[in-house]
Amino acid sequence: MYIDGVFSGGGIKGLALIGACQAVEMRGFRFARMAGTSAGAIIAAFLAAGYTSDEIMHLMEDLELKEFLDERKALFPFRFIRWISIYWRLGLYKGNKLEAWVAEKLRAKGISVFGDIPAGRLRIIASDLTNGKMIVLPDDLLQYGLSPDRFSVARAVRMSCSLPYFFEPVKLTASAGRSIVVDGGVLSNFPIWLFTEEKIRIRPVIGFKLSAGDDYRPKKQIRNAFEMYTALFETMKDAHDTRHILQKHEKNIVFIPVDYVVTTEFEMTAEKKLALIELGRERTFDFLKKWTY
Repeated sequence: MYIDGVFSGGGIKGLALIGACQAVEMRGFRFARMAGTSAGAIIAAFLAAGYTSDEIMHLMEDLELKEFLDERKALFPFRFIRWISIYWRLGLYKGNKLEAWVAEKLRAKGISVFGDIPAGRLRIIASDLTNGKMIVLPDDLLQYGLSPDRFSVARAVRMSCSLPYFFEPVKLTASAGRSIVVDGGVLSNFPIWLFTEEKIRIRPVIGFKLSAGDDYRPKKQIRNAFEMYTALFETMKDAHDTRHILQKHEKNIVFIPVDYVVTTEFEMTAEKKLALIELGRERTFDFLKKWTY
């Protein structure tokens, strides 16, 4: 049976999504359309390219996550360069290695641009800070005077993964000028609305959200400016999607509680990687036992 899948953002926590996909496939379901933000965009893109969940797991097993932390080389002291990178480059790390890795793995399946994927099969969320709006890729590229079919899937994934101040934003150059584009989670970290707001439901939709359900979410402790910024960002990226979930669709969402993992924990041990994958698998198996469609 075919279903549509929506994958939330969450940085390194996204490893749990691999286990979730394994459970789905083991129960005999297959994904027809995929949508995702940030880490969820990586999983969605690989699934759309034809990777199985087991193949994605093998890709991650062979990967040293810290290789994605591509800092700019300079002669100045390390701490000083970090501040310069944030002030002028708008991020600590370039993000080029992440994009190159995604592009390499997609090419192995014959995928480079959105035109290589059946229309409507993959949609990715990013945030255009210059124009103050959400971008759905590849759908909205026409608004920038760009051809959706000729746009790089890996570049779209990188745009969606450009966590503010951590990775440098993508500068999207188009006929209307240049836009600064960052992580889709700034505006929609869990874009289940892409499929659930369609006038005609084509097939069942399952969302995979990297957090506990709203009833189980711990209250945030705010004792200093850093904790306030963290709470502000988390509230900002989740508020829109949470309201939509509570209204209609909670019964079709797998909640995977991964709050104990830091989003940017790129030096994670192999054991912790496997534990995250196993958590996603267990939670999804439990969900599918009760799910009615």
